[in-house]
Order: sequence, then C-alpha cells, then structure tokens
Amino acid sequence: MIRPPFLQVGSKIALIAPSGAVESQWIDGAIQLLETWGLQVIVGQHARGKYHRFSGTDQERLEDLQWAIDQPNVAAILCLRGGYGLTRIIDRVNFAPLVKYPKWLIGFSDITVLHGALSAIGVESVHSIMAKQICQEQEPCQQLQRLLFGQLPTYQVAPHELNREGSAQGKLIGGNLSVLYGLRSTPMDVKAMGNILLIEDLCEPLYHIDRMMQNLRLSGLLEQISGLIVGQFSDITPDSSFAQGAYGIIAEAVKDYHYPVCMNAPFGHVDYHLPLVIGSQTTLTVTAQHSLISQL
Repeated sequence: MIRPPFLQVGSKIALIAPSGAVESQWIDGAIQLLETWGLQVIVGQHARGKYHRFSGTDQERLEDLQWAIDQPNVAAILCLRGGYGLTRIIDRVNFAPLVKYPKWLIGFSDITVLHGALSAIGVESVHSIMAKQICQEQEPCQQLQRLLFGQLPTYQVAPHELNREGSAQGKLIGGNLSVLYGLRSTPMDVKAMGNILLIEDLCEPLYHIDRMMQNLRLSGLLEQISGLIVGQFSDITPDSSFAQGAYGIIAEAVKDYHYPVCMNAPFGHVDYHLPLVIGSQTTLTVTAQHSLISQL
C-alpha cells in the first residue's frame, strides 16, 4: 500500500462534496478549524452547491473530485459529507494523478466508495469524521489531527457480551455496510483474504442488515477475513422479528468462524467517531477486559 506523506504546517487541504449537499455553516466551521492547524484550505467550486439531494450535478461533483485529485501540491482531500452519489460518478474518475502525487482522502459513509477505489489501486485513506463533526472540536477531531500529522492510532474499546476473543493482524478494509453491499462484484469491492473488516451503518431496517450480512457470508467474504470490527449501528428501528438487534444479527452471521470480533467500537454515524487508516496494517486483540485496535 502507498502511504501518502503526513501533513505539516503549511500543507494544503482541499474541501469537496462528492455526494450530498452540505450546509454552509459546516463548511465555514471546518475551514476555520483546519486553518488553526496551520493548513492552507482550498474549496471546490461546487462544494456549496445543491442539486436535488446532491451538492451538484454528477458532472459538477466529478469535476470537483477530479480537480482535487489532480492538484500535485494538495496533501489531503476532506470530503465534507456523505449521503449518496459517488457510485454515479466513480467509474469516470482518473486516479492516476493520485498514485503519482499521493494525498490523504478523508471521510466515511458514502465515502466508502472512494476508500474502495483507493484500496484497489493500493493507496491508504482515512475513515473519519467530516465537516459537521469537525466543527465540534471534540476528541475525534483531535485524533484526526494527530493521525494526519503522523501519529497512527491505538484505541482501547470496552468489552461487549457478543465479542469473540482472539488476536488478528491484517490490512484494514471496509466502511459503511450498505455501501460495501452496493459495491459487491465491482472493481471497488473489498479484498477480504487475511484482512480485518470494519463495518458500521445508519437507519437500516434489521432485515436489511441481515440480508447484507448473509450476502457477505454466502459469498465467502466472512470466511476469508482475519478479524471483524463492528462499529456503531445507529438509529436502528427495533423489530420483534429480529429481537437480537443489529449486533446479534452480525454475531449470528459469523458464529461458524474463529477470528476475533470487536462489537460496539467507536466508529460510525455518531459524534464520537474516531479515525482509522483504511489499508494500514492493523492489529486487533480482543480479551475479556477490552479490545485493542492498533495501526502501524
């Protein structure tokens, strides 16, 4: 995997909205905070736009994404929000300049599409909070700053009754479960063999979660991974036909395997969402006392 250079004071960061429309105050707040880190902030031409549910037309969003990728002096690209839209344009993106001039791509949710595309060409990226959460200046924001400036994370996660103990190593893959499901059998599909899978999701009916997990099981993906990190499944409506809930559904889908499973990890559509490097060599250790997630 190619690791982009870490940021320094004076580095340039581009802000784009390749998926959903973004409220201007979130963009302004992100600019203000990133400038306190000593970064030079540049904003995509269409980042403040709105076209139906998107920040711009497919062509406008593609232009902003390609513009950010093409800049040789840009050290990082912050995607301002997720939502939906990247699958409409991802096949028209030229990633060759990003291989020549590697830069950190930052975001989560629909940005899982870009994490998949970058993993496919061998470039690491950051699964992380975006503009709305950055404005809040809490611990996840501080952790993101430390990561981008060169300090890779180690996190300790509280135990969970559905955890499975053990230790695993491998590249970190994954992101939003619904997006991963939509990328199956495409060039952005995850390469599972021997790697550690991260999943999280938002507002999905429990039977949808079960369907997606059964897809991962039937396709062999769940058998191939070396470890599983289950982040937050937030705003999930209870369903008496799946009384075990989201974590119970996931635990059932992986019950026949023997790798470590860490449930309720601090990653996902919540304010306390810590950053991780997709593609980085990662160690997952799950014990009765806690889980440790460490990246090199």
